[in-house]
Amino acid sequence: MKKAKIVVVGSSNTDMVLKVPRIPAPGETIMGGDFFIIAGGKGANQAVAAARAGAAVTFLACTGGDDFGRQAIDGYKMDGIDTSFVKVMAGVHSGVALINVSDDGENSITVSPGANSYLLADDIRSGIMAFREVKMVLVQLETPLPTVEAVAETASSLNVNLILNPAPAAILPESLLKKISIITPNETEAALLTGRKHFDDQDVPAMAQQLFEKGIKTVILTLGKKGVYLKTADHAGFIPGYTVKAVDTTAAGDVFNGALAAALASDISLKEAIDFAQRAAAISVTRMGAQPSAPQKTEIDAFNV
Repeated sequence: MKKAKIVVVGSSNTDMVLKVPRIPAPGETIMGGDFFIIAGGKGANQAVAAARAGAAVTFLACTGGDDFGRQAIDGYKMDGIDTSFVKVMAGVHSGVALINVSDDGENSITVSPGANSYLLADDIRSGIMAFREVKMVLVQLETPLPTVEAVAETASSLNVNLILNPAPAAILPESLLKKISIITPNETEAALLTGRKHFDDQDVPAMAQQLFEKGIKTVILTLGKKGVYLKTADHAGFIPGYTVKAVDTTAAGDVFNGALAAALASDISLKEAIDFAQRAAAISVTRMGAQPSAPQKTEIDAFNV
């Protein structure tokens, strides 16, 4: 069976992960445990998750001309990802992330974007061939905003559905939001996009409604282990997720988005695609690391709790 084609545009990082008993407070030093160097970056995580979930993925990104960049590209190729549109910047370090992961699976992350800052709007326009005959485009916010806007313009001009995962949280122009087919914020990101400084669970439906009214046809507000809140023209409500014992939640959102894009590209229904993505995310939190945690399609199909 031929795989559906999707494009993922975004960041490529190397994650340096330290296991800690708990996330340290400001100014506090604590002793950690195991240390790992793992391929990461929201864009790359989502590209790998989508490829393992059954899509034919083309990845647009920028790495440095260093060992981290070369190793990252080799890893994407091992997952069958088309890397012919990955830009390599000599003399610039590849993106890195420093991650603390606590014993209860929570994390804190600091990112140095490095070469990710050099993925430019012109790279998207010159790489328009990557967007032809694809079923879905997926982008996040770890590359410059003009680049994300160029992705939205390109997808819109070719009448291709665009998923925006608005992470890290940012205030976005209305002109960009109007070009988005599907948006997948978490609660914090949704609060910023809707102008809230404080929020609780009761605000979730209102936040989703506000985003819907900005012209986004499908709003999927992700709520971690609580599931998602879906708002479309004919549906508004919570869809429960799956309860598992979390080991590392670092890339759960990325796995969700990659699997969602892969599922929607295969032309299954929106609710089926959300369930597929939630199963993939549930599997991922039971494993350490970002890209290593992304499950294969056979695992997602067989998942049962």
